[in-house]
Amino acid sequence: MLIAGEPSGDLLAAELVTALRAELSAAPHFFGAGGPKLAQAGVELALDLTQHSVIGLWEAVSNYPKFRRYFNQLLTLASERRPDIVVCVDYQGFNSRFAAAVRERCRGIAGWTPRIVQYVSPQVWASRPGRAKRLAANVDLLLSIIPFEKAWYGERVPELKVEVVGHPIVDRYHAGGRGSTRAKMTDGAGVEPGPPMVLLLPGSRVGELKRHLPPMLDAVREIQREEPAATFRMVLPSEGLKKLADEASALRVEVQVGGLADALRAATVAIASTGTVTLECAWFGVPTVAFYKTSGLTYAVGKRLVTVKFLAMPNLLAGESVFPEFVQHEATGPNLARAALALLRDEPRRRAVKAQLAKVVESLGPPGASNRAAKAVLKCAGVTG
Repeated sequence: MLIAGEPSGDLLAAELVTALRAELSAAPHFFGAGGPKLAQAGVELALDLTQHSVIGLWEAVSNYPKFRRYFNQLLTLASERRPDIVVCVDYQGFNSRFAAAVRERCRGIAGWTPRIVQYVSPQVWASRPGRAKRLAANVDLLLSIIPFEKAWYGERVPELKVEVVGHPIVDRYHAGGRGSTRAKMTDGAGVEPGPPMVLLLPGSRVGELKRHLPPMLDAVREIQREEPAATFRMVLPSEGLKKLADEASALRVEVQVGGLADALRAATVAIASTGTVTLECAWFGVPTVAFYKTSGLTYAVGKRLVTVKFLAMPNLLAGESVFPEFVQHEATGPNLARAALALLRDEPRRRAVKAQLAKVVESLGPPGASNRAAKAVLKCAGVTG
């Protein structure tokens, strides 16, 4: 059984399913909740959780009855089907409770002792480290994709089995190479071909777009005034989100669904929300301005709990501000435009950022993350090919 509730987790889970099939001689059966990627991988889905992805405390609270219904539906399904392995993929608010509920439920069902795996660590090192103890009590294996996490857990909950499998982004893009097209200079003077292209990556959820598009498009207007030759492209993960970006098209921004890798290869600079996509910007060596806005309630609570200095993962991995970050009240159009223009106008600085990003990418490990994850899952469950 797999539970994935966001587009990024849906893709990660689908890659794991493919790797598990390759490891097993007998055809396994997969079921659970996820999205279109898991469905394409042949997983029997009880529901598509990715259609209901929310972010922020207020959105979570206001949608509580709906998610409670989904939670109970999936818990009942687990009890009826009694899977040998339950893999909770990211989606921490939901999955941490689901793992605990499955652990409690199986105690009352004779002969059902599933192994529970959490794939992608919750960011307990960023806020509320006490959650690590709950994780250790409820899962048999934590698959980590971030290199520093195993040592962090080892110091605090040594009883928790943690395997660092590497980051799946390496597999997704390794064959196509990393370098940005625009990093290839036309001559020794370091002149980039064609007009600069600014890539806009506002997020993958409806709530993110509603909060991120206004300052992002304000930044576009300002950059257009200062650098009229610049071109703009926005990449969104679905047609549904594209419908929210009509104003971008009116500003001569090319809006497309999918094709992120090609867009990153062509980008001079990006303006991106501080999610997984910032690591993809790092992979392709794109200097990026990172920003994030959430509800006032979520920000007020988060500000008290978060202990790390950065939100963008490339900055966390580097231990310094490789990407300028603007959060909440600082995430304004003028601030985003100013930082983007500074990168557009300073080619030596962009080269220096690319060199820093190359080191970040090296820390993500070699290809084969999904294969290593599959082997670790099967080993945890005592299953052989």
